[in-house]
Amino acid sequence: MSYTSEAAEILALRALAWLAANDDLLPVFLSSTGATEANVKEQAADPVFLGAVLDFLMMDDAWVIGFCDHVALPYERIMEARAALPGGEQVQWT
Repeated sequence: MSYTSEAAEILALRALAWLAANDDLLPVFLSSTGATEANVKEQAADPVFLGAVLDFLMMDDAWVIGFCDHVALPYERIMEARAALPGGEQVQWT
């Protein structure tokens, strides 16, 4: 499946909402991104920040599985959505 940037942003917002509702994982996300709860709300409309949300989620298979199971989504959809956001393009070295 190929995501449009709009569909990828919607998925990333769902992931952000899932992170925000997770009392154990939210502090890890905030710490690793340097974000605060206040500026998460401000940055939620920024496609670059939403790409960072998906990058964070993909750091741990358990987080991908937890989110995807929560929203009934195939696991590979996170990576597909990430590719549609700024910075997620595949680099061709040859």
